[in-house]
Amino acid sequence: MAIEFAGIGGSQAYDLLKKGTISGKRVGEIATPFGLSQPIYQLSEGPTDFYFLSRHGEKGYTFTATYVNYRANIYALKELGIKQIISWSGPGAINTKYRIGQYVVIDDLIDETKQRKSTFYENKGWGFIRQSPVFCPTLRKLASEALTNLKYDFSDGGTYVCTEGPRLETPAEIRKYASFGCDLVGMTLAPEVFLAKELEMCYAAICYVTNYAEGVTSKPFKPGELFEGLSDEEERKAVGKAVTQFPSLLREIAKNIGNAQKICNCQDAMQRYKKAGIIGSDWHEWVK
Repeated sequence: MAIEFAGIGGSQAYDLLKKGTISGKRVGEIATPFGLSQPIYQLSEGPTDFYFLSRHGEKGYTFTATYVNYRANIYALKELGIKQIISWSGPGAINTKYRIGQYVVIDDLIDETKQRKSTFYENKGWGFIRQSPVFCPTLRKLASEALTNLKYDFSDGGTYVCTEGPRLETPAEIRKYASFGCDLVGMTLAPEVFLAKELEMCYAAICYVTNYAEGVTSKPFKPGELFEGLSDEEERKAVGKAVTQFPSLLREIAKNIGNAQKICNCQDAMQRYKKAGIIGSDWHEWVK
């Protein structure tokens, strides 16, 4: 049976690979017109196989979000036949309704990145794709159901602002984003979600809250600690627990994905260009 579902791991995914918490056949890097993808693994636990890719590197935090090769990673998954992607990201909370370590199935995004390659369609006359909803409602529903089934603490809905990095945000920037209605601030989901949509792939993201953003709470500077003291030991334990639960969460989604009722239009995003004869059915030609 063809594999159509993949997970993209965020921060600490490489630790899960090293520990064997995530294990499977190493497919390896995939060569694409945009360079090599991160190594891809085929996981064969449970009734449904799925692929897994660690966004920041296989053996450590090799690439900060600014320098992840998003185009190569998404192209490689499409090449393997993937139609649905669940990713994870560990943002900071702007909205204090969220608890550290809590999952959030986000439903909107503001892109504040500045220098990333954000489209497959450079120097072409197509790619005007609606962004409402930003994240696939079919996969968001599946994610929420999986979190409920596993009895994991989560919040359904929230707006994520994606910043360039690798520096963290200033207090004034966080106040700005709060005025925009942003709930979480991270660095990884743009342009990843937009690239997936360009290739007519379903994409949703599950966030886990790693800390409160700069200026939201008062935290003393602590040299040598993660984020220089933005999170304390108890908060780091809560984050660690959330990360270690991701493999179970992905397996739960994979188990149910074949029976999910489709309530999205993700795989028709380029239909008007096909209908007009501007592009054909072979997606490779769209990005050639």
